[in-house]
Amino acid sequence: MNANAQTTDAPDVVVIGGGIAGLAAAHRLVTAGKRVVLLEASDRVGGKLLAGEIAGAPVDLGAESLLARRPEAVALAERVGLGDRLQAPATTTASVWSRGALVPMPKGHVMGVPGDGRAVEGLLSAEAVARVGRDRELPPTEIGDDIAIGAYVAERMGHEVVDRLVEPLLGGVYAGDAYRISMRAAVPALFRAAREHATLTEAVRAVQQAGAASPSDAAGGGTGLATGLGGSAFAGIRGGVGTLPGAVADAVCAAGGTILTRTPVTGLRRTGPDGWEVTTPDRVLTPGAVVLATPAGAAAELLAGLAPAAATELSAVEYASMALMTLAFRRADLPELPGSGFLVPPVDGHTIKASTFASQKWQWIADGAPDLFVLRTSVGRYGEAEQVGREDSDLVDVSLKDLAAATGLAARPVASTVTRWIGGLPQYPVGHLARVDRIRAAVAGLPRLALAGAVYEGVGIPACVASGERAADEIIATSKTGDPGAGHSR
Repeated sequence: MNANAQTTDAPDVVVIGGGIAGLAAAHRLVTAGKRVVLLEASDRVGGKLLAGEIAGAPVDLGAESLLARRPEAVALAERVGLGDRLQAPATTTASVWSRGALVPMPKGHVMGVPGDGRAVEGLLSAEAVARVGRDRELPPTEIGDDIAIGAYVAERMGHEVVDRLVEPLLGGVYAGDAYRISMRAAVPALFRAAREHATLTEAVRAVQQAGAASPSDAAGGGTGLATGLGGSAFAGIRGGVGTLPGAVADAVCAAGGTILTRTPVTGLRRTGPDGWEVTTPDRVLTPGAVVLATPAGAAAELLAGLAPAAATELSAVEYASMALMTLAFRRADLPELPGSGFLVPPVDGHTIKASTFASQKWQWIADGAPDLFVLRTSVGRYGEAEQVGREDSDLVDVSLKDLAAATGLAARPVASTVTRWIGGLPQYPVGHLARVDRIRAAVAGLPRLALAGAVYEGVGIPACVASGERAADEIIATSKTGDPGAGHSR
């Protein structure tokens, strides 16, 4: 990324971290008239959003869809000129590869938790379907301030619901373990409803009636469907969701901001009541405010001397890694594949955790390479670092083995690429949001410092955008109020 010509060592705000949260913060700040410098340690902005190509076909090599039930990411795309490139999926019909067969994804559930046993007939055994119905007969379960969603659902409806539906769905969002993941953090609408109703069945139905029966709450909650997407809960971008960071960066620079890549921050300290000092290998910047939008480990290092309690909490955040295999086939060589792809319950012992039939899910991929068929597989859940570390050829081979078993696909790809996201997804175990509260409390005494990123209130793209915009708004508010403890814009 080329720096804007107006680079200054004394900007109003320095944003540390060029993922989508940091970019969203920078965009909000420059739109409000702030002089902004964004610093990114790697050679590009965008974090886990990355556009690329395979065999000449344009593809996403990272996140491939936006949750349209939350407005923040779609709205940002529209503000930076991508509104006419937003697309709903061509198909959202998905399957679960369970007990050797592709079974249509059940409807009528909230992140895999059914409101009725009939919703999971065909996927679960007859005994498990009957077990779901017995939830109504159980006394209320004490939830407290938080509870693991897998443990709670298993207690109410049995382990099979968790192992064959909740686990693969949550694995796609968090790459985590449902028996560890915080219900309060991952599915907040269901958590709130479960505290208000005597049974889980009643709680699920309450969430469904409130219109939140989608993974939207996995990222923090939804506020309505995006317009222009046919009511779809998800959206893609023609050319790839990975084009969003570049468009935001261009908008930031066009508004007078500066973006510097290959610029790690090596030091952060206060310079009296009115400012900060941000040190990089080749310069020292003295902004009036800082947005810290890095992963937890990097944030912990920078805050160690400023807010040791926050640094300790951040250092305890665990991450999962994953690998994404993108495969291109001659379309004529493939069998008929159902819908947009399938999820894989880990209980069956397969290596891949999901496959997306990208050329069927996204029309722009099919249009860009009509003679090819692009699909993606993914590997890596919490605690599976050894899988992600396998050789590229091994990951491609195991993907083909599992695809053959699931779909009958026997062809070899004409091209393949493996993209690894090491430490890509922060884990949200029970108590995570309480940890976030402690982190925010620990930095509250640092004037004009705001935090943003996936570690705080959601891992989805809209949640990260919201996090960055919230951080920017905190900085803007202190400038407007002239808070004597918060310094002033320089």
